[in-house]
Amino acid sequence: MTAGESSGSVVRRILLGSQLRKLRESRGVTREAAGYSIRASESKISRMELGRVSFKARDVEDLLTLYGVTDQAERESLLSLAREANVAGWWHSYGDVLPGWFQTYIGLEGAASLIRIYEVQFVHGLLQTESYAHAVVSRGMPHASAAEIDRRVALRLERQKVLVSERAPHFHAVLDEAALRRPYGDRSVMRGQLQHLIEVSEQPNITLQVMPFSFGGHAGESGAFTMLQFPESDLSDLVYLEQLTSALYLDKREEVAQYQRVMERLQKDSPSAAETRDVLRGLLQLT
Repeated sequence: MTAGESSGSVVRRILLGSQLRKLRESRGVTREAAGYSIRASESKISRMELGRVSFKARDVEDLLTLYGVTDQAERESLLSLAREANVAGWWHSYGDVLPGWFQTYIGLEGAASLIRIYEVQFVHGLLQTESYAHAVVSRGMPHASAAEIDRRVALRLERQKVLVSERAPHFHAVLDEAALRRPYGDRSVMRGQLQHLIEVSEQPNITLQVMPFSFGGHAGESGAFTMLQFPESDLSDLVYLEQLTSALYLDKREEVAQYQRVMERLQKDSPSAAETRDVLRGLLQLT
């Protein structure tokens, strides 16, 4: 299975969930009534419509009947989408160290055509070297075994392949200077990470900027966030906010627009990509 196929399954799940929600709302059916029709709870319908769970063909068939979808071609199209949406992604092999709430994000990350991030605590996972990633994971999980730490680092390195894949997205990162000055690992680890950032910033699909301390207060006061944009016109932009034990996915137009404005201000107020490489070289000399 290719990375594109596994990521595509997540997109199909979200597309199917969105279409089921539109059908339900157009028929005036409540989530509670929809859940009853498939012997499930209202919350299960909510998770289905958000694309957070897999789909059983029988459940989709029963919902389509409830929503009055009788055209055989339309039914088969949605059932086919359900079958494709259930294809397991490559990341499922890391289920022993991968929280369920993060699996959806990895699929979306792999399907996005544009990824924009602001990070303040450390270098973003897609830009980390192996040594730096090992230091970050070890610091964040002090009681984890060496084997578990290695597995988590391997997962992170596997994710990075999306940036050099055939359908690589454009990746625009704004890192707060704090993320570069906060040491993870020893001096050689930090030097290796800074050198890596200089090198990857030369890739045509990667734009890297650093928000310097000298700028003072800035638009990213609410903390780290990720914005995902997809090539499919049916998928709205998403804002991903990671928490300690869960994550939020924002897709309401007004909420996404607020983060869009913050990201644009961060990009405008930060040194350009070329100037950022000079900043990184300066930090490298000081490390």
